[in-house]
Amino acid sequence: MSCIFIQLRCKPGTTYKVADTLYEREIISQLFSTSGEWDLLAQVYPPTDADVGKWVNDNILNVENIERSLTTMTFKAF
Repeated sequence: MSCIFIQLRCKPGTTYKVADTLYEREIISQLFSTSGEWDLLAQVYPPTDADVGKWVNDNILNVENIERSLTTMTFKAF
């Protein structure tokens, strides 16, 4: 199971609501608020056999008030 990181931009004033919704789904390993262009950084472990793009769309990007995302796939932890 490989880790992916997803940076999320939320509509102004909705970051905490988006974070609460994501945690309620129980699919986020860690979730951080961040400064700069992105509001949240999520560490996620999709199921091994999942189509990652579809899984992210179906489980994360359908949360209300997410405006944009950037997904980074990982290969090896050191």
